[in-house]
Amino acid sequence: MIKLIASDLDGTMFEKGNVIPETNLKAINDINNSNINFTICTGKTYSLFKNICEDIGTGYGIFGNGNQIINLETGEEIYRKLLRNEDVLFCINTAKKLKLHVHLYTNKEVITEKLLYMDLRNFELTKNDKNIDLEFKIVTDIQEYVEKENPEILKLVISAEKDLASLKKEFAKNKNLQVNLIRKVDKYRDEIIGKEYEYLDIMPAGINKEQALEVLENYLKIDKSEVLAIGDNLNDLEMIKDSGVGIAVANAYDEVKEVANYTTTTTAQNGGFAEAVYKFIEFK
Repeated sequence: MIKLIASDLDGTMFEKGNVIPETNLKAINDINNSNINFTICTGKTYSLFKNICEDIGTGYGIFGNGNQIINLETGEEIYRKLLRNEDVLFCINTAKKLKLHVHLYTNKEVITEKLLYMDLRNFELTKNDKNIDLEFKIVTDIQEYVEKENPEILKLVISAEKDLASLKKEFAKNKNLQVNLIRKVDKYRDEIIGKEYEYLDIMPAGINKEQALEVLENYLKIDKSEVLAIGDNLNDLEMIKDSGVGIAVANAYDEVKEVANYTTTTTAQNGGFAEAVYKFIEFK
């Protein structure tokens, strides 16, 4: 029996903009009217998707790929883990030497020297939505800003149009860091800003959606076999692989489809989330 549904948002419930299709909204409503717990599992920060979570009524939220878990009904912060500033500075210094783009996420800010890749994508998604409580702070020197202000950094992103695989291996030597490489190329091209690029998603060691789900499972006193996980991107791979039922939407990365128990026939924008839910759950 499924007792918890865990779903990614961007690319899983919707593809373009922050608008969830009606078919997916109906499935969410059916979940909310059942005795099944529901959590969002996103790589984005809470401030970016706070209002969406409130609108759809999800009970829990896993943000920043797992470095923050919030009980959205009570406002209780169940879990939080920040990057150490010395590790942030190590990453920034390395990226600057290689002339790579860096941006940082705090609880309410995106900090960058210039909007270029994922930070530009997020800006485009949010610039016309006054309900999103996310600020974009443009600084002259991001390294100098961190040294002076000591902000609480949830995660750091390094982006480039060239191969970042070797840099990922280099960062992996730092035992304080968890590093994921995402490629937005070919069929995964970023259509929001019309670019192909790669980025390293850098968080504290041990942080990922699956680890966060384990924390939430313990909090709710349920087993991972009782979890249905839905996603599309590489940062969803582990939670899909290790949950009782793991589902990839039709527009998911091939690597995610390979570990999923089921791949939907419809994309996120055409109701892939709803298809996944109704495939495995019968609501009374």
